Amino acid sequence: MENIVVFGASGQLGQCLKKVAEEKGITAIYFPPESEANILATEALKAVFEKYKPGFAINCAAYTAVDKAEDDIDLARKINKTGAENLALACKEFKATLLHVSTDFIFKGNVPNPLVEDDIAEPISIYGLTKLEGEQDITRILDEYFILRTSWLYSEFANNFVKTMLKLGAERDMLKIIADQVGTPTYGVDLAGALLDIITSGKKDYGIYHYSNEGVTSWYDFAKGIFDLSETDVMVLPIRTSEYPTRATRPAYSVMDKTKIKHTFGIEIPYWRDSLAICIQRLKQ
Repeated sequence: MENIVVFGASGQLGQCLKKVAEEKGITAIYFPPESEANILATEALKAVFEKYKPGFAINCAAYTAVDKAEDDIDLARKINKTGAENLALACKEFKATLLHVSTDFIFKGNVPNPLVEDDIAEPISIYGLTKLEGEQDITRILDEYFILRTSWLYSEFANNFVKTMLKLGAERDMLKIIADQVGTPTYGVDLAGALLDIITSGKKDYGIYHYSNEGVTSWYDFAKGIFDLSETDVMVLPIRTSEYPTRATRPAYSVMDKTKIKHTFGIEIPYWRDSLAICIQRLKQ
């Protein structure tokens, strides 16, 4: 099997990939630290490609602080756009296939229909815009790439909504959670599995794909699910987005259609609540 190098290895998805690679017995996968594999340092990138000689590069590195990005535009663009461009250029030079993780935030999310890959991208936040710019650079530079757009990522690793809710649920008697933003949670371990399944399939059906868990929910119902499955006793009240203003605007509806990835790679996608139960069980352990 060709070597795989993961960029952004210390982040949430990078840690999920490490876990899944171990479970699948994939040994030709490398997780260099950011000090060695910084996607903003072009010479360092070349050194990484020369050292590991990867057939595949997985980009998990991203600026994901959605609200902070509104004021930190330059850094968000450097990481999400320039970093993706640098990695694409390195993949082209060293003849490696790039797997890049993008987001549902590239869409406006104002139409209640599951989003397909060729729907028009209309980002309504700096985060969404810079992630779209990264996608555009990759598709301009490379022919051999897989871009996976995902949504509402969580896992037992790093900071995320599930871990935040469990922390707040243990500290408070009542929480108010937005109920009019609808999407699908994605368990990082499931996404990591899909990325590695694409590589091991040997298929060359390059392009853009959507991946999240199955089903549809709101942030309110997601929180209710977290507390139900973790047996956390806390009152949860639904509120509107207008009652909880944030620096960045979020899509109201960002459920993604996964038909393309399921048909192309034969990937079975778990229901969001089933995966949430697994994650919470692992967090308890």
